[in-house]
Amino acid sequence: MTWRPRLIALDIDGTITPVGREDISPAVRAAIGRAVDHGAHVVLSTGRSLVGTRPIIDDLGLRGTTAICSNGAVWWDTTTREVIRKVEFDPGPSVRRLRAVLPDSVFAVELTGVGNLAYGRFPDGDLWGEVRQVPYEELVATPTSRMVMRWVGRTPEELALRLLDVELPGVTASCDHTEPWLTLSPPGVTKGAALEDLRSELGVSEEDTLAIGDGSNDVAMLRWAAHGVAMGQAPATVREVADAVTGTVLDDGAATVLDRYFGA
Repeated sequence: MTWRPRLIALDIDGTITPVGREDISPAVRAAIGRAVDHGAHVVLSTGRSLVGTRPIIDDLGLRGTTAICSNGAVWWDTTTREVIRKVEFDPGPSVRRLRAVLPDSVFAVELTGVGNLAYGRFPDGDLWGEVRQVPYEELVATPTSRMVMRWVGRTPEELALRLLDVELPGVTASCDHTEPWLTLSPPGVTKGAALEDLRSELGVSEEDTLAIGDGSNDVAMLRWAAHGVAMGQAPATVREVADAVTGTVLDDGAATVLDRYFGA
């Protein structure tokens, strides 16, 4: 009998959509639909906020499952459309440390299901939902499930290099490989940890899990899965931890993987 995964974790940006966009190709859309029709639990596991995730869920028509947002800090029931888990942290210590080593950086803390409070101006389209500019004191005093920082005018490589020796206690941090962008989550919160909790709740065996992703925040998820697949455009550090590498997002690499198990 051909093996089929029962729990499928899919990153969004760079995996089922181009980064920062909401358009899903017909091939990827159809492949996800076939997996659902075969009874698989398809879980969107993303660094996006809930506000940025909901349009993708609705576009795919996913119901009866859980969306894991903000790198695992926010869980959303796609049927009841309610937040069923939320973990927060104090952003103050990290903001103060980052401001000291990254001049010209701007910050935003997520307000789950609403948008963001921002200190400094982000480029248009960077943040999902409502964006309200606030004083520094209000930003650092707001508990959040997700904080993002952009180093304005710099490259992802410059950001990664500057952060090599910077310790940010009490948070989980991940750098984007396409933009000078840092995401902070509560301590111990990763996509992989969240998916393990969900797998246990669903009663799915460890051997029946599949994950597809492309970014540094997907590393824990790819390691968690029995079969972790990196997208073709993923950086080497991500491809190295995966069990396999598929095509790029522009080549519908996620569809190629799903079609292997659920047919075309």
